[in-house]
Amino acid sequence: MIELSTLSLGLNAPKGFVQASFAPPPGAIRLLGGVPALEALPAEAVARVSAELWQDPQAVAAALQYSPAHGFPALREWIARREGVDPGRVVVTNGGMHGLTLAVLTVVERGATVAVDDPVFPGFLWALEVATTRILPVPVVADGFDVEHLAARLRAGDRIAAAYTVADFHNPAQVSLSAEKRRALVELAERYGFSVIVDNPYRELRFAGEDLDVAAFNSSDRAIHVNTFTKTLGPGWRVGWMVLPEHLVEPVIRLRNRLDVHTSSVTQAIVERFVTAGLYDQVVRDATALYRERAGALVGALHEHLPGFFDIQAPEGGLFLWPRLAGDGLDPAELFREAAANGVVYQQGEYFAAGTDQRSAARHLRFSYSDRTPAELREAVRRLAVAWR
Repeated sequence: MIELSTLSLGLNAPKGFVQASFAPPPGAIRLLGGVPALEALPAEAVARVSAELWQDPQAVAAALQYSPAHGFPALREWIARREGVDPGRVVVTNGGMHGLTLAVLTVVERGATVAVDDPVFPGFLWALEVATTRILPVPVVADGFDVEHLAARLRAGDRIAAAYTVADFHNPAQVSLSAEKRRALVELAERYGFSVIVDNPYRELRFAGEDLDVAAFNSSDRAIHVNTFTKTLGPGWRVGWMVLPEHLVEPVIRLRNRLDVHTSSVTQAIVERFVTAGLYDQVVRDATALYRERAGALVGALHEHLPGFFDIQAPEGGLFLWPRLAGDGLDPAELFREAAANGVVYQQGEYFAAGTDQRSAARHLRFSYSDRTPAELREAVRRLAVAWR
């Protein structure tokens, strides 16, 4: 009998985020995950839509049978209108991570090199490991993925199969890729023949600043644009989508025919009915108002209780704040231990470093404000101030 293990399969235990062995003290305020606030999720509206579905014999028949591998047609058409693409380029997935994994398996040959954000969303490295562990870290700066840095590496002779970035409200760095860089990244991909994997789960959650168009990605034959309903309707649905270049649609479908076959028909049917009823935009408006308030409470409390302690850029959307310790005298690891002892936990920046040099990321902290009330956020900062003193 063959014993399967993560070692024999060549997959390492997932790395990133707070260590699994760490146990926060009772009563600790957790600023850990990009978890949507329960108050922002449309439970009552979903209940109404779901009840209506089960009273519709035709809808029930579709919900309890196999789905097309591409996804339910009306759901794909709704997504396509929002993305500004032909519905034939949309494939419904089991959430964002599924879309990322399908993208990797489709365009990254085994052992190839992939350029990634630095700092990086660790989950992408988990998805990438099904094909390769060879990465080229690219700094994330004030206006996102440093395209010129990648261009210089390519001019120097480096070659990559793909480049990965979180385009809007980066996890963890909170910044967004500028419009100029979106065009430049696509042009670079066309010049050097690599794919661009764009991860965009926070795109809808803008509460300040100017919206950045995704047309550069969705009009390119080199870009795979991945999104999800996880951050707006809730992660439990496991419904997301990919916008693919036409030539990659059938390869992705052939691949998933050998994996999951299709996304749950029941969840697609409910989500499809919800969004086509015109309910989605109000959910997004309510969520962004909630997160605007919470981000403001967190930033305001940091300025009040720890003035000058962090370099802070107020977020324009998304679920995270990525402040940097202003001075070099304080040990980030020691601060984390003291903060935990005083009842507040967050993600340490070092866990998001893509390369072996963790020094830059280690000076950062990632605070998630999405599922904490303003009062909890202010109390968390008060506890952090006590830990610092």
